[in-house]
Amino acid sequence: MEPLLPSDPKHELEDLAVDVLRLSSALGVRLREPTRSSVAELLRPMNSYYSNLIEGHSTHPIEIDAALRAEAAGGDPGQQQLQHEALAHIAVQRLLDERLEKEPGLAICTPEFLCWLHGEFYQRMPRQLRKVRGPHDEEVEVVPGALRAVDVQVGRHVPPHHRSLDRFLARFAEVYEPSRLGKLERVVAAAAAHHRLAWIHPFVDGNGRVARLFTDAYLARAEIDGHGLWTASRGLARRRDDYFAALAAADEARRNDYDGRGALSDQGLRQFCAFFLRSALDQISFMGSLLDLDALEARIERFAELLTYREGLPPSTRDLLRDVMLRGSVPRGEMARITGTSERSARTLTSRLAGLRLLISDTPKGPVRLGFPLHAVGYYFPRLYPENVEQSFSGEPSATPRRRRRPAARR
Repeated sequence: MEPLLPSDPKHELEDLAVDVLRLSSALGVRLREPTRSSVAELLRPMNSYYSNLIEGHSTHPIEIDAALRAEAAGGDPGQQQLQHEALAHIAVQRLLDERLEKEPGLAICTPEFLCWLHGEFYQRMPRQLRKVRGPHDEEVEVVPGALRAVDVQVGRHVPPHHRSLDRFLARFAEVYEPSRLGKLERVVAAAAAHHRLAWIHPFVDGNGRVARLFTDAYLARAEIDGHGLWTASRGLARRRDDYFAALAAADEARRNDYDGRGALSDQGLRQFCAFFLRSALDQISFMGSLLDLDALEARIERFAELLTYREGLPPSTRDLLRDVMLRGSVPRGEMARITGTSERSARTLTSRLAGLRLLISDTPKGPVRLGFPLHAVGYYFPRLYPENVEQSFSGEPSATPRRRRRPAARR
């Protein structure tokens, strides 16, 4: 499995790591709480959508949103299974965030943590999606949280023998533990660990999902996740073929005497890490452009004007949504002052916006904060989803959403 961290003779990875640290730090201070947390919550279904896409499953955001609101697709078992798959991913993301917050000393590179991720995901999966074909084309059931007890081959890659998994995972935990690495090393290690975990292939199935969830945890521990305001899966899914090619290149054995001193290619791992970090920079920059306050304020105002036309809401809707976005949350007693209307009119407007899920609150009389329902996402955050997908839930002309499958992922 060596090298576990690539050489960097031209300081290319170091330069990329510096940029990732700088831009992610700036991203985290763009929004006030609780608007920042609401955006991070919005990104969970998006992260699930792109993670599904990498696996070859295209679960439409409308279907994910319906599942989150307990409106499972009727009459289509296949679609329901994919909805459950998306819900499982979102649920584990929430659990992961909670554990990281409550357990600052949590060791995320250990076999125990990796098995926890796998177990939490697969115990939420329908039984039909827990079965895979074994090495001899036999049916094998995926046991949640259990390391594989069989040998497998993934494309041209032959992962380690199942009896040696403990040794490989112990070495993995020893090298990649974030607390043992410097700031820049942690950034590069996030990329390298992503590949090496997929290379070990510790589970019968679900290794790609576990690797991406683990990477989410690693980015948070390395303090480069921008408070949850960007996700690696979107960048990897948008360049899916390049992602798989980079993984495969890092699988290769050492090519010659100039390719490191480990069993695997140092150059291949370096190229994968560069690909991963460039993808991360692209996503951080993309989210930074979306979260620019002046631009976001302008998009919210344009959407409020559209609501005035479509829903018959008063022009003061613009002032209310803008104020809530800028301040993070607003007490209900200030609604009349913000909108310049009577208390009764302000309550009516607040109620209508709550019905559209554009304003949300923890209690009926508590402060309100901005909501990000699916029908508003394409206006607030354009290009978060692919254009043809956004059109289908933003009210623009589009074909009826259909469940699509892409070729299965190599991992």
